[in-house]
Amino acid sequence: MRNVIQSRTTGAFLAPSFEDGQPEWVMLLCEAAVVEDLETCVQLIEDHTEPFHRPQVVDLDDLYKKQEPIHGN
Repeated sequence: MRNVIQSRTTGAFLAPSFEDGQPEWVMLLCEAAVVEDLETCVQLIEDHTEPFHRPQVVDLDDLYKKQEPIHGN
């Protein structure tokens, strides 16, 4: 699974930095490193968010599947 953590309040993404691996908030999805497993997502949320962030885990693979066109009736 390819996950990103997004703040429902600000729209920013919480992800490990590409430079040193430390979690940081970034505004652009293209700057957000993908988190491969849910356990790491949970740990990042517990350690680096506040309640006002209203964090959510977004599965990028599932997101794209929902956008695929449906052919036929």
